[in-house]
Amino acid sequence: MRRVFGTVRARAALGATAVVAAALIAAGVAVLMVLSGNLRDQADLQSQVAAREVAGQVATGVPYGRLDLPDGDEHPVQVVSEDGVLRAASEDLQAVTGTGTAEVKPGGAASRPAGGEDDDGDEDEEDAPRSGEVSSDEGETRGGTATVEGEKQEYRFASVEATTPRGDTVTVHAGSPLATEHGAVGEVRMAMLIGLPPLLLVVAGVTWLVTRRALRPVEGIRGEMAAITASTDLSRRVPEPDSRDEVARLARTTNETLAALETSVERQRRFVADASHELRSPIASLRTQLEVGVAHPELLDVEGAVEDTVRLQQLAADLLLLARLDAGERPREGGTVELAALVREELSQRGGGPVRLRAEAVESPLDVAGSRSQLARVLGNLLDNGRRHAATEVTVSLRTEGGWAVLGVADDGSGVPEEQRERIFERFVRLDDARSRDDGGAGLGLAIARDVAERHGGTLTVRRSAAGGALFELRLPAG
Repeated sequence: MRRVFGTVRARAALGATAVVAAALIAAGVAVLMVLSGNLRDQADLQSQVAAREVAGQVATGVPYGRLDLPDGDEHPVQVVSEDGVLRAASEDLQAVTGTGTAEVKPGGAASRPAGGEDDDGDEDEEDAPRSGEVSSDEGETRGGTATVEGEKQEYRFASVEATTPRGDTVTVHAGSPLATEHGAVGEVRMAMLIGLPPLLLVVAGVTWLVTRRALRPVEGIRGEMAAITASTDLSRRVPEPDSRDEVARLARTTNETLAALETSVERQRRFVADASHELRSPIASLRTQLEVGVAHPELLDVEGAVEDTVRLQQLAADLLLLARLDAGERPREGGTVELAALVREELSQRGGGPVRLRAEAVESPLDVAGSRSQLARVLGNLLDNGRRHAATEVTVSLRTEGGWAVLGVADDGSGVPEEQRERIFERFVRLDDARSRDDGGAGLGLAIARDVAERHGGTLTVRRSAAGGALFELRLPAG
């Protein structure tokens, strides 16, 4: 049971059913309240009309005993004087509440004329002819009960004052039954109670089917992801539905993630293979020299062994830095580097040699946020790369451009072919002429330089220099 109701389809169906049930119940209660109020108002109006009809008869002088009263079960009536004496009442009325008096049988004055005429029909010359009046006030309407012919019901009683031609004031109480209201409200309530469960079942079923149809592509995505995980084949992709809804966007995003993961894994595999290849050569060379030295000490090439050891040390340092960059290492916040001083320091450490290094148009001071050691590695790699490919000279420039600090390293060598200008930033990539003139580099310097630049929020690009060689431009946000 817990497993069944733990699915998205079940929760969606239950949620929709609960919402619809709450809405229908609230709407039903509101309808019943409005219907009950309208029927109650209708009963009040009917009782008011009945009371005014009897009050009109009293005002015209009809004797209390001769009043034309409506049927007691439809409109029970009482006529009560100011002193509380019951003057007239419906014939079948047996008990009443809510009218101000519980009397149901008229007193002795019931046979007395309400107007100027006695029981014999003789007119009282002193009081004739004149008529009474009916109060224009709507009067008070309230609930009560009445027992007519042994049946007790609820009524709404209206009270209307009337003045007889003799000047006596009486109150006419007339009721209207609420049985019609109770019956209509009960029928509507019963219809709602009967119709609510089937309607909720329909809502639950439709929601279940619609949700299942909507989630069918998600199940396909889940199944394919499970298969990819089991097979470790990152070249596979999840099915993308033709719809343009959230599920289709989920499938596209999943495929993009798989593509990025495949690229990352493939890059990592190539990195491991290339690193193994690069490490194998100096290690094999160093081992051979050491084995020769053990067998023939006089033939030991100490300088070659030292060079191979230095090459291994530099390669290990580059691999360690790349591993940290791949792990997401970023510069420490709050650190600043003065680029002009960094340029002078790196140039002074690389003095001498057939290729001249010089600074040109270096703006000072120019601060950027970042790691001094990492930016020094970038500049050092660019200078070493320039010296390796330059004919006579490497020039360093530093300027501001908008909100950027632009560091340029240009040489007068053969330059980089346009179709190779992005490839040279890949790891372990060296162009053919670089391989023939390589002095121990592993093809990691430019890859490290670009990775560090991007970690600092900048870019590293290459284009043709004014001298015809390569111009590497490092752009960093100016501090």
